[in-house]
Amino acid sequence: MSGDTEPGGEDVERDPCFRRARIARELIAAVRGLPPAAVPAALCRTCAASLPEISGLSVSVAGAGEGTGIVLFASDEVAARLAEIQYTLGEGPCREAMRLRAPVSAPDLTGAPQACRWPLYSVQAVGAGARAAFSVPLTCGGSVLGTLDMYRQAPGSMSEGHLRTALLLADALTLAVTALDHNSADSGGVVTWLEGAESDREEIHQATGMIMVQLGVSAEEALLRLRARAFAQGRTSSDVARAIIDRTTDIRHE
Repeated sequence: MSGDTEPGGEDVERDPCFRRARIARELIAAVRGLPPAAVPAALCRTCAASLPEISGLSVSVAGAGEGTGIVLFASDEVAARLAEIQYTLGEGPCREAMRLRAPVSAPDLTGAPQACRWPLYSVQAVGAGARAAFSVPLTCGGSVLGTLDMYRQAPGSMSEGHLRTALLLADALTLAVTALDHNSADSGGVVTWLEGAESDREEIHQATGMIMVQLGVSAEEALLRLRARAFAQGRTSSDVARAIIDRTTDIRHE
């Protein structure tokens, strides 16, 4: 039939369904046969290889409380730091992507639009080594499970092709995270890596509870106070949470 393309032809390669299936197969192949603890690194390597324009990336899943999250994996220290900064400050591309349920792009973090949009995040992100940042939500039905966050060491927008790839990766990662969660009750440890990634966030939850009792405030205000202390001291929320739990920091003495 005229206009048909042989399997593997250029038109097929451009088809979103074909590309989504190919990405899903790559992720499945990357983790097949691996022990749970090795899954995050394998997923991370596969995602990074699919986005050569990007300097680094991370994937986070939204926590149970507003403004909390779990970093499932990060390709490098900068990517991990950027994720931590956003949850510490409560602002940045990933926070906005979750709120809007849409991709968010910051092609130049030193420029006026982004610096005004996220004044605290922009300064710290540039200091960490990022000049551009991008975030794509992991959506499932009407909910946002988390975000795929990317950064570049040089300013500039993502190409249209790489943005499409990022969106398809987000779709595949959403399915992977959802499947792992559904299997957790019967798998006998399939999500050990997910539970391990959540350990730091458990410290934040514990410290938040201690602040609630000490100050007689709501969970939301307790988390805000923890973040404020972290920002004022130039530390991460996890660091401050551990200090509160160990009683080497008393949040009442501000």
